[in-house]
Amino acid sequence: MVVACHCKECQKLSTSAFSITAIVDTDTVEFQGDMTEWSRVADSGNINGAKFCPTCGNRIYHFDPKEPGKIKLKPSNLSDTSIIKPTAHVWISEKQDWYSLPEGVAVYEKQP
Repeated sequence: MVVACHCKECQKLSTSAFSITAIVDTDTVEFQGDMTEWSRVADSGNINGAKFCPTCGNRIYHFDPKEPGKIKLKPSNLSDTSIIKPTAHVWISEKQDWYSLPEGVAVYEKQP
């Protein structure tokens, strides 16, 4: 599943209108190199953690410590981004007015 999140936090973190996330099982991905961790408390009360490169600052993935089997991969870091096609847009209640949602994808006012 690939999701475009339009919440204000994702807009700030991505410096764009939304952030793209691919939800994947942790056992299907392998990482190499050092990563630094950052976290915040989401509106839901859940922890939203992130792993990022300590050299360039790019976020590699987000995670919820309560769901160790899943990560929210930031696929914009992939060498082939042609495979990124969001199937859902979330937090459209906070989306930028100038952005038009594409037809044929699921949309959610907040977090589904």
